[in-house]
Amino acid sequence: MDNESIVYGCIKHLPFGNLQERKTSCFQNRKAIRQLPQADEWPFLCREMFCVPGDDLMGGTFQTQVIHFGMSYRAVEYEWEHWIAKFESLLKNMYWVNAVVHLETELSGFHTFVWDSADAYHAPSDAPLRVRCEWAREGAIS
Repeated sequence: MDNESIVYGCIKHLPFGNLQERKTSCFQNRKAIRQLPQADEWPFLCREMFCVPGDDLMGGTFQTQVIHFGMSYRAVEYEWEHWIAKFESLLKNMYWVNAVVHLETELSGFHTFVWDSADAYHAPSDAPLRVRCEWAREGAIS
């Protein structure tokens, strides 16, 4: 059986400004997701893995826009640098305050990657992103 990797997480955006500015930033995030390739291409990162809530309470957004995602891969950890590069490229085109990615692998354990905006929030730009990684492995040490 092939090694399976599970990738999941969320991108959080707390819209700031007046009503029009909040709508514009949430629309930009939806647009960035829609511009991802479909899953029929090599899906390092594809639009089908994302779920974007509506703009109001009944649509899933009280104050914070929470965009969640998840996908099952065949040993994506061997191409993880490519996955991270594509994810960061997506983040650079979005508004957000925090993003978290969990990577579960059969061989390498569990990894959590966290991006925090350097300011109150990240606006679309090519500015470098800050990421930190936490690693955990289950099982006894032999």
